[in-house]
Amino acid sequence: MRHSITTSSVLLAGLLATAPIAPGAAEAQDKGKGVVQETKAAVSDSWITSKAKISLYADERVKGTQVNVDTKNGVVHLRGKVDSAEAKAAAEEVAKGLDGVKSVKNELQVVAPAARKAVDANDAEIKKQVEARLAKDAQLKKVDVRADAGLVTLKGEVPSIMASAKASEAARHVPGVRSVRNELTFTR
Repeated sequence: MRHSITTSSVLLAGLLATAPIAPGAAEAQDKGKGVVQETKAAVSDSWITSKAKISLYADERVKGTQVNVDTKNGVVHLRGKVDSAEAKAAAEEVAKGLDGVKSVKNELQVVAPAARKAVDANDAEIKKQVEARLAKDAQLKKVDVRADAGLVTLKGEVPSIMASAKASEAARHVPGVRSVRNELTFTR
């Protein structure tokens, strides 16, 4: 009895595999493949990010707590403040050595430990002021703001390219901002 169920299952699977696809089913199948590929990329990116963080914590040349790691489509972004140029180079070397990494964007900033408190305090104030300016505009309330040694990074989604430009302009006018990196995406 058990053997006949297995044989029936194999025959049914074979028939379904060779059956013609109904109209519209091919489109659904293509959409399904796209979702699966996006999911695989997301899992792969999160896996790379996790491996990078663990590797940075394990490496004695780098203080893992000083490095923020994000991965998108196999490109690893390193951000934060490290104590030396050697630590910055080591962090990039560690990230490049991981499986699945296509490239590394090393945006780490070297800040001497003696200057760390002043820079961190200034960055916190810059972030607070940029967020306050963006909060005044309903389209920009959900923008994520980062500040690293006067470099402001804007992330998130806005409704238009005009809103994206407006966010950059608002951030540029905050005292202490040296430059603005706009990584906002917009919906049409």
